[in-house]
Amino acid sequence: MSVALMWVVSPNSELSNGFGFMETIKFSDSLKARNFLRNSKIQNVGKKHKCKSCYSFGDLGIMGSNNGRKTHVISKVVANPNGELAISSEQLVYDVVLKQAALVKEQMRAKDEEEEDVEVKPDIVLPGTLGLLSEAYDRCGEVCAEYAKTFYLGTLLMTPERRKAIWAIYVWCRRTDELVDGPNASHITPKALDRWDSRLEDLFNGRPFDMLDAALSDTVSKFPVDIQPFKDMIEGMRMDLRKSRYKTFDELYLYCYYVAGTVGLMSVPIMGIDPGSKATTESVYNAALALGIANQLTNILRDVGEDARRGRVYLPQDELARAGLSDEDIFAGKVTDKWRNFMKKQIIRARSFFDEAQEGVTQLSSASRWPVWASLLLYRQILDEIEANDYNNFTKRAYVSKPKKLVSLPLAYAKSLVPPSRSGVLSKTIDV
Repeated sequence: MSVALMWVVSPNSELSNGFGFMETIKFSDSLKARNFLRNSKIQNVGKKHKCKSCYSFGDLGIMGSNNGRKTHVISKVVANPNGELAISSEQLVYDVVLKQAALVKEQMRAKDEEEEDVEVKPDIVLPGTLGLLSEAYDRCGEVCAEYAKTFYLGTLLMTPERRKAIWAIYVWCRRTDELVDGPNASHITPKALDRWDSRLEDLFNGRPFDMLDAALSDTVSKFPVDIQPFKDMIEGMRMDLRKSRYKTFDELYLYCYYVAGTVGLMSVPIMGIDPGSKATTESVYNAALALGIANQLTNILRDVGEDARRGRVYLPQDELARAGLSDEDIFAGKVTDKWRNFMKKQIIRARSFFDEAQEGVTQLSSASRWPVWASLLLYRQILDEIEANDYNNFTKRAYVSKPKKLVSLPLAYAKSLVPPSRSGVLSKTIDV
């Protein structure tokens, strides 16, 4: 299932080939490459973000690494010995949101104190290194422009530093998604994802493998971006390898967080919160999470037929049963009254997450709002198209036409000009 990229290979052969949109550019053992890796902007990643790769979520028991011992979220926290969820996925994810927001506030406060107390010395830039880094960011921009045209257009209004950082995150997310959804997906193993995870830790610690990794490594050295959402996205890829059914929406919610909600958590530190916003950092993070969940639920509803042909059903099994439906009905691909009623409820749920996300977009930095508004409005219209197709998402693919996209862009821009509200962002969901 494709990641809902709102805004978004290993040296081993399992990961290094087959990416149609780019090829991995490995650093060679040349003087130019060594100079690039000596660039203080990259070297200092580990120092400035030392807490990231070993950041633990205390009572939840979630951690990226601990003295080299890796743990995976789902095996330690979510599932009990019987394979049942120990706590609500929404509560689990919301606790992650709270801790991500707290970490960002802590890092920003520490940065302010550092700037007040210490004379900041300029980075030591070696000859030839800035050119390579600039080339890496340019390549990220090219990928974003090719595969996310509307979003790329919106990023052009952002400040240069924020724009490049978002491109770097988009490319990493796309490369990660391609591992299980790209040309070589059938050859990807859990061990390959473990190596991708290790490579992620390397780039967060200032040891990028290739130019595209270097762009993200530079980004996380400049912005308070935490490693956990990136690791969680890889966990979502692991889930795709071992799971093709979801018993309840609680299980599906966790999957949606892993593969799409994480993008929101990665992006907020880059997008920035408007100085005039009265909303809490936690509420803005929660709204970003909601947009990721909404986008992924929309992907799932749009791609029911496509996923069924791959033997996958991403719809809650218990809700299908209550509607008098089963996997066999989905594989048969017939639009019945039972299916229409089922889909109507699923669309209501997806829209509720869009509503929650909408409250938070206005709180973002003014230069960052347009691409997010564009994403929200365009993705939301996919739900309208499913309805227009009489809920036939078996053989008809719902898509937003170019004329409708052209109408949406100025509307998104107009909404991006609305200043943040004076009240905090409220969180709400609708149970189906």
